[in-house]
Amino acid sequence: MLQNDRSGLLFTAGGFILLSSGDAVIKTMSGMWAPTAIAALRYVAGAIGLCTLLFMAEGRAGFTMPRPGLQLLRGAAVAFATLCFFSALFVMQLAEATTIVFVSPILTAVLAPLFLKEKSRRATWIASGIAFIGVLIVLRPNFSALGLAALLPLGSALGMSILFMANRAVAGAASPLAMQAFIAAFAAPILVAAAFVGNMSGMPSLEIGWPDWTVVLRCVLVAISASSGHWLIYMGTTKAGAATVAPMVYVQLLVAVTLGWLLFGDAPDGATWIGAGVIIAAGLYLWRAGRVREVPRPE
Repeated sequence: MLQNDRSGLLFTAGGFILLSSGDAVIKTMSGMWAPTAIAALRYVAGAIGLCTLLFMAEGRAGFTMPRPGLQLLRGAAVAFATLCFFSALFVMQLAEATTIVFVSPILTAVLAPLFLKEKSRRATWIASGIAFIGVLIVLRPNFSALGLAALLPLGSALGMSILFMANRAVAGAASPLAMQAFIAAFAAPILVAAAFVGNMSGMPSLEIGWPDWTVVLRCVLVAISASSGHWLIYMGTTKAGAATVAPMVYVQLLVAVTLGWLLFGDAPDGATWIGAGVIIAAGLYLWRAGRVREVPRPE
């Protein structure tokens, strides 16, 4: 059991490292192409790759889609979260944007009783209040400098929260590979449509020209790293259990801080450190409360 826990933690940590590394690659493309176009190309590449792997592994039967309405919701939620987060990376520090997105588990805990009819817990509201304070601490200097653009990571967190809830509703309905492929297959056309709408809007930052070959290569690299990262996280969860590996999500934040500092010279300020600490504390409190609740009482 101990060996499984260790390997599960290593798998999960590796997955989150890949995810944060992919975010850093996205940030290197700031100003080189529209964020909407980058998001679209990343998911088109991901959809092609995942659907190819699904066909090779499961044949046509793998594309039998359970509950297509919820699959569409999952794809739309990812598309919205991706658009918000990629746009945020172009105007904010990597660490700041990542920090704010970490409220998504808290949002899920708050919204789940409304949409999934799960029982609301006192610990959820305590953690939500603490996390909200952390978000305000991180947002305060950014909001004064960026205006409404500073709220983009919150939009991404909301999109991820919707995805988490939709995932719960369709859990076990298909193989993990199929579930990943379905997300990408729905997200890709939504993002392509968003890119064309942005191009027609007349906003210079959303204009789509012919990208440099390095942009295409980086988008494909992010598609591969993100899919690999999600697979590693899934493997870690199956080996050690979701409750054991849950705190490893904060590895992603540590990597984001490190890469932002090394690659872009973005040293987090005091507000970011304090806000991140408050949000992490809220997440760990909610995780611990959930684990205590799951421990069976002696007969």
